[in-house]
Amino acid sequence: MTARRYAVVGGGISGLVAAYRLRQSCGPDAEITLVEASPRIGGTLRTAAVGTDSLDVGAEAFIGRRPEVPALLAELGLSDQLVHPSPLRPLVFSGGRTHPLPAGTLMGIPSSAESVRDLVDADDLRTIETESTRPFAWTAGSDVSVADLVGTRFGSQVVSRSVDPLLGGVYSGSASSIGMRAALPTLAAALDRGATSLTEAVSAALPTPSPGPVFGGLRDGYAVLLDALVAATAARTVVGTGVEGIRRESHGWSVDGVGLVDGVVLAVPAPVLGRLVAEVAPAASQAAQNIELASSVVVALAFPPSAHLPQNSGILVATDAGLDVKAFTLSSRKWPHLGERDAVLLRASLGRFGDGTASNRSDAESIEVALADLAAVANIDARPVAATVQRWPGGLPQYAPGHLDRVAAIEAAVADLPGLEVAGAWQRGVGVPACIASATTAAARLIEVAR
Repeated sequence: MTARRYAVVGGGISGLVAAYRLRQSCGPDAEITLVEASPRIGGTLRTAAVGTDSLDVGAEAFIGRRPEVPALLAELGLSDQLVHPSPLRPLVFSGGRTHPLPAGTLMGIPSSAESVRDLVDADDLRTIETESTRPFAWTAGSDVSVADLVGTRFGSQVVSRSVDPLLGGVYSGSASSIGMRAALPTLAAALDRGATSLTEAVSAALPTPSPGPVFGGLRDGYAVLLDALVAATAARTVVGTGVEGIRRESHGWSVDGVGLVDGVVLAVPAPVLGRLVAEVAPAASQAAQNIELASSVVVALAFPPSAHLPQNSGILVATDAGLDVKAFTLSSRKWPHLGERDAVLLRASLGRFGDGTASNRSDAESIEVALADLAAVANIDARPVAATVQRWPGGLPQYAPGHLDRVAAIEAAVADLPGLEVAGAWQRGVGVPACIASATTAAARLIEVAR
């Protein structure tokens, strides 16, 4: 039997997992080529040196209740890398001071006025308290931005001080750039079922408390997982070269720079996907190019042991606080294994969708901005012993209103093209577990076509 030939375009976690799953299914004789346009493998996962230490400067955690990452670590013999954060809670900086992160919320949307009593003023509290008594209309299946829904019902301060800080951490966006249906599916379901107010819908959509840690991470950073996937995949890897086009042939697919293959997985950002499928799937191309991207910057800092961090896992920053940093991860507090190191480690995240200020600063300017905001929120004015700046241009897709319709249009168009599959953070979640699931599904479909 002739060995199968596959191409995977995109060397982020989605592309690596797709290639790994193909290798698992097809065995050592399959010819698998992984093509990545940038100079490095890993996409928005990267473990970088910060002085004599190392720290994840892209994604640093994953949702613990999802099984994909622990299962993949077990497959690769890396279960001993699995770690969990400390029980310390984050703070929110607003109104010139820090506040405890509100409890009893759904991505910052309160289930009662009590949830945000410390964050918003008396007028907005009354707006929340009386929300269930005001007329409310919702059309099942409709979609609006989170800001439009929450701001109208609960007031603008809830959006800027409670919702924006959480959405900014997930999407590098804000409540105005993120659609409710894609980002908050349980809330959409509660509204579609006929909730008579937003208060009622949020209460119905709150997750049931479950035992165990909410998040997980890797002791030595995501680089360990990336290296293991590269080794296990045993693919021919081409970096620094983008694929300019793909064409359907009578016996498979022709991929520029690779040649004729039996199947291809496009694990690339949505705008790149739109360009690559413009000729073979125009409807998918149009939908993909309507998914916009947000850029961000991470400044990783190492301080001497004498630097004192608050006893919290991080500090989120309200969008009306007048600062540039959107969040600080107090890494040495959040992760017990990092707290054992000599240096005090933390990360500052800057940049939101639609605002290019952070991306346009130099590295030196980014570090100084991070230090100034750190002094404002945590009264830390020490100088770092080391700093690393990581830029993520177009790093995260924006799940704008109508996002699920765009994804459905892409998937429907590609379904008519046997041997072509898609995967990535634009599909059904920006987190690492969702990307692993997306890639696993894409690879499984390719294998099914070959049978």
